[in-house]
Amino acid sequence: LGLITSYAHLSRIDVAEGEHVAAGQSLGAIGASGLATGPHLLFGVSWQDRRLDPETVLAVLPGR
Repeated sequence: LGLITSYAHLSRIDVAEGEHVAAGQSLGAIGASGLATGPHLLFGVSWQDRRLDPETVLAVLPGR
């Protein structure tokens, strides 16, 4: 449906692109790669090439 999530600054990636994941499954480990000044996770959401506010997207998911 064109929904894409991205996760940046990971120190380890535990899944492959396009892999189906289960709720609660670990995707990787938080890290400080690139120009990051400390460990954190950058989480992004896009839909049909438009960037969205992840909090808005998560708020409308069933079961949240």
